[in-house]
Amino acid sequence: MVKPDGVQRGMVGEIISRIEQRGLKIVGLKAVWVDDKTAMEHYKEHANKPFFSDLVNYIKSGPSIPMVIEGRDAITILRKMVGATNPEEAQVGTIRGDFCIDVGRNIVHASDSPESAKMEISIYFDESELMDYTRIDEKWVFE
Repeated sequence: MVKPDGVQRGMVGEIISRIEQRGLKIVGLKAVWVDDKTAMEHYKEHANKPFFSDLVNYIKSGPSIPMVIEGRDAITILRKMVGATNPEEAQVGTIRGDFCIDVGRNIVHASDSPESAKMEISIYFDESELMDYTRIDEKWVFE
């Protein structure tokens, strides 16, 4: 997901480009303005933490771009591309390492496990909104 600060900074195209150039496939994408219920569901694992209300308010502060990404080891690869949650710890070359300074404005969210991905996808997408297709370059990306 490109979060509100990424959308406001005009980073959507850059992030999509990096995902596609790496060889990953976008099978779902939309623009949303996250409401209270959706924000609380998205961050429910942090509900008892002191920063929960800040997370909820942040994700509701502007439009976001949730995406569903597929590819071999997509979660691991995308997490490496995104970089550490705290941009001060993110490597140069990662999205956060290249474009972020503040942990509270870190541009993107990426699921950390297949279970999280399944849950988060269900928050933003119906099955009918996801596409099944083969990219023409897949035979050149994967052996």
